[in-house]
Amino acid sequence: MPLYLLASLAVLTAAAWALTLYQTFSMDMPMGITVRGGMEGMEGMAGMAMAGIATAGWSVAGAVTFVAVWTVMMAAMMLPAAAPMIFMFAAAQARREQHVAIPTWIFVAGYMLVWAAAGLLVYLLVQFGSEFAASLDPPQRSTWAPLALGATLGVAGLYQFTSLKHICLSHCRSPLAFVAQHWRDGRVGALEMGLRHGVYCFGCCWALFAVLVAAGVMSVAWMLLLTLVIFVEKLLPRGRRFEGALGIALIGLGILVSLGTIEMPWMSR
Repeated sequence: MPLYLLASLAVLTAAAWALTLYQTFSMDMPMGITVRGGMEGMEGMAGMAMAGIATAGWSVAGAVTFVAVWTVMMAAMMLPAAAPMIFMFAAAQARREQHVAIPTWIFVAGYMLVWAAAGLLVYLLVQFGSEFAASLDPPQRSTWAPLALGATLGVAGLYQFTSLKHICLSHCRSPLAFVAQHWRDGRVGALEMGLRHGVYCFGCCWALFAVLVAAGVMSVAWMLLLTLVIFVEKLLPRGRRFEGALGIALIGLGILVSLGTIEMPWMSR
């Protein structure tokens, strides 16, 4: 892969992290559900939405802002793990024709379009969740919140053992096999390949990001933790063993949170 592409990918990832951190630390209110539902009875719980974005109700501007912030955050979190696939695509492109940069960035754009679409889905879920939380009395919210998070953790843990998870993760772990199996020529082909890889990546990681949404979308601690988890799952030689261990840990944590035995470390910064 040309050095300038490697450098530009590193700059893009660093810029995405810088923008994400700026957005996080410039927020002056807690996360969405606690704002719309009120803080009483929700002490220590960061909520399930980006601060300020989901607090004003349904709007096109709110959706666009949410999706934009979400997409930047996904670039920060997912590009490091997607780098081997991007490098493999660029190398394959270089063997076929001289023009490498434009098709490679089209591939990246297709990949990020999938995560942008996921952001729209998250926005809808956040809005419905915020409205539901706002309709509950404080004691009901205190009862409902740990059950909701515990169930989310449990689902994420169980998903680690499903065939769909294994299939999607195997595609993400094998850049050479993916490029060989799904290669398409031209810029349209690059876009199609990027979209396809994005779908596999989403299929691999959606349950983990459901935990992020439940724990607080703009939580730096959770973002860093999930970035590390996804990196280990996809890139390290023993990622498959880690995959199962993570599933067991998530299920166990979900049970403890649901029972109120422990509280999640709700950190909005």
